[in-house]
Amino acid sequence: TAMGYETYRGEAFAMGERTPLALIDAEASGRMAIGEALTNVAAASIVDIGDVKLSANWMAAAGHPGEDAALYDTVRAVALELCPALGISIPVGKDSLSMKTAWAENGVKREVTAPLSLIVSAFAPVSDVRRTLTPYIRSDVGETVLMLIDVAAGQMRLGGSALAQVYGEIGSETPDVDDPQRLKAFFDLIQRLNRDGKLLAYHDRSDGGLFVTLCEMMFAGHTGIALDRYSSLSASDPERNLAALFNEELGAVIQVSAADVDAVRVASKEVGLDAHVHVIGRADAEQNLRIVAEGQALYTQSRIEMQRAWSGTTYQMQRLRDNPECAKQEYDRILDTGDPGLNAQLTFDPAEDIAAPFIARGVRPRIAILREQGVNGQTEMAAAFDRAGFAAFDVHMSDIIAGRAMLGGYAGFAACGGFSYGDVLGAGEGWAKSILFNERARDEFAQFFQRPDTFALGVCNGCQMMSNLRELIPGAKRWPHFVRNKSEQFEARVAMLEVLPSGSLFLDGMAGSRMPIAVAHGEGYAEFADAAALDAARALVAVRYVDNRGRPTETYPFNPNGSPEGITGLTTPDGRYTILMPHPERVFRTVSYSWHPQEWGEDGPWMRIFRNARKRVG
Repeated sequence: TAMGYETYRGEAFAMGERTPLALIDAEASGRMAIGEALTNVAAASIVDIGDVKLSANWMAAAGHPGEDAALYDTVRAVALELCPALGISIPVGKDSLSMKTAWAENGVKREVTAPLSLIVSAFAPVSDVRRTLTPYIRSDVGETVLMLIDVAAGQMRLGGSALAQVYGEIGSETPDVDDPQRLKAFFDLIQRLNRDGKLLAYHDRSDGGLFVTLCEMMFAGHTGIALDRYSSLSASDPERNLAALFNEELGAVIQVSAADVDAVRVASKEVGLDAHVHVIGRADAEQNLRIVAEGQALYTQSRIEMQRAWSGTTYQMQRLRDNPECAKQEYDRILDTGDPGLNAQLTFDPAEDIAAPFIARGVRPRIAILREQGVNGQTEMAAAFDRAGFAAFDVHMSDIIAGRAMLGGYAGFAACGGFSYGDVLGAGEGWAKSILFNERARDEFAQFFQRPDTFALGVCNGCQMMSNLRELIPGAKRWPHFVRNKSEQFEARVAMLEVLPSGSLFLDGMAGSRMPIAVAHGEGYAEFADAAALDAARALVAVRYVDNRGRPTETYPFNPNGSPEGITGLTTPDGRYTILMPHPERVFRTVSYSWHPQEWGEDGPWMRIFRNARKRVG
């Protein structure tokens, strides 16, 4: 997370837990939980491992034979031995020491006892949130290779692994942090390579081992992988191959440019890890996972089939819990081998500050950042309008109802989104009724909307609220009613949006653009009374959901709420009042995106709508 709206400094948070290992070696499970938390948080740009602070959540069945001793030994191993050796501390934590239950059933005594568990949360300040690494394999940067950094120094212990569980086994020898200095060197190496811009992708060796790590990177990048240079694999030793592919020892896979391999080796040697860094393969355009040893193919499977298997359990749960039609649509999109993924096509330059001439005059028009009980998007909305040259004021509905605040002194207002009224159904509608059924509030809003020089933006709950105020808003009578998403779930994701030609002052100069936007709502389905009402409203549609190829869609999850023709934003004929279900204020900075084109600078394209408002005020 970023620390503010005008900085790239931030904070990183990651977790680690290796509870199954405690069934074999409790101390190893504690050390590995620490190790997993560190290899996870290493993906962020952290100056020094000493900046990492840990929170330890201990769980044990106190009083159960052997568990008290196991807890004591594990706390000692972690707090008095491993953490001091790494130069990190555990300043906070909690414990749950009643992890056992017993009962009688038909005269038979039964009990369930949980194994000793350490859940580690790692926190650290981040020097630059833009340098956070992800498992997303890049296929647009020329020749690259995949490298394994093996913190276990060649050990391939399978005890407590996912592979062992699949076969109903536990094992006898677990992964462990055998050399704390090697783990510390690994952390320092990743940070150095990241600062030097040498890393394209990163994934710690996860639950499931190297095989699962590579699969997850392959799924993220929608590409194939050829694992054809890993010396630990053997064409004639299946047991060795299973150990190499499925051990869950500490380590990570990195993607680097082929031209940077030597630089990685030099850096590895300087921290004493050169013997444990191996080139193991490369990205493959064929969209298969191919495992080759000594010139012989050991395994070949298509990315699509593997991702369908990986997502199968999720799909089966989703189809029972949610709208089964939406679940099937999301599952079937994996079949599209040509899916280009998120992309952007802009008809304007997001770096152009069209509000600059007006800001230079030194006048900052007043805008009310309007919120109701539970709304949580007011801070980022205010930050976006502030950057565009407005003076943003926090205005709560209770202030308007009580007469402490009046809209007459503002050029416009922005009705924000969030979990209004505790996120009950119809939250935005309840907000609207607090206006419609209160004489003071109704008069205040009616006078605001009748003024010829005002504007307003409604987002999420604010969109739903304003749509229910259409009787007060000139030109808004054809706006739809926003109801429960077709998926029957709250949708928090990134979706593609197309800006349509309209009179909206906020979207001036943006028509024809397609770009990602943040979505977070449970009631975004645009409900029209009938086909005639939909037809009458088309002239007011400002934005709509499109798929990754730019086609308007009602298919989930490209259209997260199922609205007809992808409709998710409308305006009035004069363009002064616009409602949007997605959240442009959450991505007005490029750094806020989970993905964005590399050429984008500080300002994301949605910053344009706030600058358009400033230009309109003059």
